[in-house]
Amino acid sequence: MDPLPLSLLNDFLYCPRRAALKAIEGWWGENEHTVIGTLAHDHADLPGYEVLRDVTLLRSLPVWSERLGLSGECDIVERHADGSVIPVEYKKGRRRTFENDDAQLCAQALCLEEMFGSAVRRGAVFHAQTKRRREVEFDSALRDLTERAIADLHALVDSLTGPPAVCKPTCDECSLFEVCLPKATCSESRTSRLIRQLFEI
Repeated sequence: MDPLPLSLLNDFLYCPRRAALKAIEGWWGENEHTVIGTLAHDHADLPGYEVLRDVTLLRSLPVWSERLGLSGECDIVERHADGSVIPVEYKKGRRRTFENDDAQLCAQALCLEEMFGSAVRRGAVFHAQTKRRREVEFDSALRDLTERAIADLHALVDSLTGPPAVCKPTCDECSLFEVCLPKATCSESRTSRLIRQLFEI
């Protein structure tokens, strides 16, 4: 199977329709949130490495997993003196826990484990707005969630059909809002009811 981008897993857990619009239909959009996110990644995304207090920081490290059919880049991978490896993902907002962010980070760890042949037990999310770091343990529950989501993502992309829109509070902040049109096309919308009535026999 062709590898899917790691970032698409985050999209999928945020909204399966968003992932489908990107992966199946090829849509891409920008808004203030995507621009701020790009700016937050600017320094981390410069390829290379540096050593700080016996920790080697590998920036923009390409990673992949043949088993999971994923590929992408880690913003930063810390390699410590004891040989442990810690992926660090940059996010634009303040320090909050989101399942999709943690699963994306865990997927990076699964790729690193396959590449280096050693366990990656934890990672971190760096929140640019507050400049605070949140540690993430890759426990069995998070690993199971991540692997299930990856399998579901592959099934969605292979199906070549996206799910219908579901209007949620988070829709207004999505960069694909104007493409998806959840308020106009979701099952509870007035437009949808009128369309059904039009074609009822």
